[in-house]
Amino acid sequence: MKHIKRQYFFRYTVFTLLLVAISALSLTAQERITLKRATELVIENNLQIKQAQFSEAISEENLQQSKLALYPTLNANTNLNFNFGRSIDPLTNQFVNQAITSTSGNVSSGAALFQGFQKINQISQNKLQLDADKSNTQKIKNDLVLAVVTNYLSVLNAQDLLLASQQQLAISNQQLDIEQKFFDVGNKTLADLSQAKSQVASAELNVTNAQNQVDLAFLNLAQLLELDPSSVFEVEKPQIEDMSKVNSAYSAVDVFKSASSSFPDIRLAELRKQASEKGIEIARGNYFPSLNLQSGFGTRYSNGSFGNTSFSTQVKDNFNQFIGFGLSIPIFNGLAARSSVRRAKINFQNSVINEQLAKNNLNKVINQAVYDLRAAEKRYYSAQSAFQSSKEAFNVIEQRYTVGLVNSLDYNQAQTNLNKAQFDQIQARYDFIFRSKVIDYYLGNPITF
Repeated sequence: MKHIKRQYFFRYTVFTLLLVAISALSLTAQERITLKRATELVIENNLQIKQAQFSEAISEENLQQSKLALYPTLNANTNLNFNFGRSIDPLTNQFVNQAITSTSGNVSSGAALFQGFQKINQISQNKLQLDADKSNTQKIKNDLVLAVVTNYLSVLNAQDLLLASQQQLAISNQQLDIEQKFFDVGNKTLADLSQAKSQVASAELNVTNAQNQVDLAFLNLAQLLELDPSSVFEVEKPQIEDMSKVNSAYSAVDVFKSASSSFPDIRLAELRKQASEKGIEIARGNYFPSLNLQSGFGTRYSNGSFGNTSFSTQVKDNFNQFIGFGLSIPIFNGLAARSSVRRAKINFQNSVINEQLAKNNLNKVINQAVYDLRAAEKRYYSAQSAFQSSKEAFNVIEQRYTVGLVNSLDYNQAQTNLNKAQFDQIQARYDFIFRSKVIDYYLGNPITF
């Protein structure tokens, strides 16, 4: 019996090495994506980021326009008129009964000398809005990077589970072959053979489920990276064998203190609050009088009463200049100014609440993240211990089964327990890694392996 087991173990080893070699050859033709490259792809391709960048561009244009609004305006106007029948000569203001051709032109300039500091405050508000849009873009990028890490680790987790399932299937097939050999010579019962076949069927189902999870994980990652769902690529497995180096010694208070000063969500809420506060000052500008300066020059020509006067002479004689000041004092405009101030104050109060909500939510998720990290660490080491115990127990039962001291039912149950312990250990390992990366995310650290 030992000779038979050695023979099948040799075949299993050769088969496994051949399978690995074939898989390696097939992967050479496929693109291999690292975690760093995956984060670069999501930033390059994601449409949400592009939309956020468009909002940035609009805010940048609004800021530039509000700065240019401080400069005086300069405009030129001209017109050409044809009058027939009885009409007023535009130069003499007398009624004439003849066809008149007239033209005029002027250049004017205007400047707002005082408008309740509205333009200055508008510049400040637009600058804050631009900074808020930049923070929003960074927030979207950070969220997407975390999503990439989540999906990337899901792919690695699914691949490891698939490999473990395939290895267990190979062992089950090996055991079935042994049971079949013994059954054929009368050393095993039909029940033993049925148990071995059942174990193979369960292992095949695990492989099928694991393969489906791998396909789904790759699909989710491809969609997140805005890649063609039909594209074929592989992910590079990072070197994270030494789990003792995974940092878990975090304080929720310290993490929140660090995150609240730099996390894009908080920065975004703070800038929007400041922008809405400037909105109050802009609205209050409607209470003040506005003072404007107007200046310009112009001339005109008509072929009416002065038809014998040349065009150049008329243009020269009719040349005029003007300069003036305009003062507008708001007295009653349907209480529009008061209403705009009230709306601005409500917007500000709402932004204060939004900022506090952002801080409260961040505090909650950080405390939850720290708790999840500690729980994941305990779960990983417990799963690792359980896997080691199941492995040792299986080795003992396998030895006893070899000499006929354990029946096939107990042997298959031990193998099932070992499979489950291995799967739990793999999942706990990646969950522990992911939870530690979440803390890095909130601390603003680059997520790397």
